[in-house]
Order: sequence, then C-alpha cells, then structure tokens
Amino acid sequence: MSSVAEIRLRKLVDEREKMIEQVKKLKAQLEQKTPRNGTENTQSPDGEILENGNDPNIMELQRDSNRQISDFKFKLVKAEQEVTALEQNVTRLEGQVTRYKSASENAEKVEDELKAEKRKLQRELRSALDKVDEVESNNSHLSKRLEKMKSTRGMAQTP
Repeated sequence: MSSVAEIRLRKLVDEREKMIEQVKKLKAQLEQKTPRNGTENTQSPDGEILENGNDPNIMELQRDSNRQISDFKFKLVKAEQEVTALEQNVTRLEGQVTRYKSASENAEKVEDELKAEKRKLQRELRSALDKVDEVESNNSHLSKRLEKMKSTRGMAQTP
C-alpha cells in the first residue's frame, strides 16, 4: 500500500515540476515578446502604426499566455494539495504500521510464553500420570499381598 502511495506521490511531484518548468518557459517567452512588442511602434497589416503593443495578434497571444499561466497555477495548487494529502496519508499509514508491528511483537511474545507454559504443564501431567501409575501398581501389589495374607490366615485357622 505504501509503495502505491509513494509511486503516485512521485508522479505528482514529477508532474508538478514539469508544470513549474512550463510556467517558467511561458513567462520567459512572454517576457521576450513583451519588451520587444510593448515598447516599439508596430504596424498592422494595413500599414497603420500601433503603439504600445496594441496589435490584436499580440493581445491574443498575451491572453492565451495569461490563461495558460492561470491554468498551470491552478493545476500546481491542486497538485500541491494532493501531494500534501498523500503525505498525510503516508504519515498516517506509517503510524499504523508501527502500531501493527508493536502488536505483532507483543502477540509473538505472548505466544512464546504460552508455548513454554504448555510444555511445563505437559511435563507436570506426565509426571503426575507416572506417579498415578506407580501408586496404582503399588496398590495392586499391596492388594494381592493382603489377599494372600488373608488366605494364608484363613488356611491357618481352618485346621
């Protein structure tokens, strides 16, 4: 997820840089045309002398340039807003990753502790079962001896 956001962020930054470069080029072109056409006396195709760059072609070019500059400025602002939003998203996601890593590490620690406890309890269970078997065996042996003694006593008293 983070890599997708980073790729998108990189594309937006590249696009923003291209737009800034294009705005600079357009401003440079405008500055080149303005001093030459704005201060000199020019002639219209009809031979009339126009002063201060009132040529309709130049005015149209200037309007187009201004419109393009405005469009690029708007796109630049939008791109900067989107970059800011993506950066905030990246920061939020990094925080989530940190929290999830911490939770994962804690869960692994608890899991290890539970496994150790399970092994300990299984050892205790085996030990207790062994003792039960030993006691049952001893009980069986003692019961047989008791029966033997009873039968021996019974035989001794019968004669």
